[in-house]
Amino acid sequence: KERMIEITVNDRLGKKVRVKCNPSDTIGDLKKLIAAQTGTSDDRTVSDYEIHDGFNFELYYQ
Repeated sequence: KERMIEITVNDRLGKKVRVKCNPSDTIGDLKKLIAAQTGTSDDRTVSDYEIHDGFNFELYYQ
């Protein structure tokens, strides 16, 4: 049996959310876990999040 891991997610407003997942979970699974904690949703549009031309995303992982 896999041991769950804990991941800390920081949003653009500085809010930290911790989610637990299995190492074998897909990135899609992880996105769903994060969305459940942060309230983000795949059905919202890019403009809903005020993402515009030239916008920079920051992705951190270790």
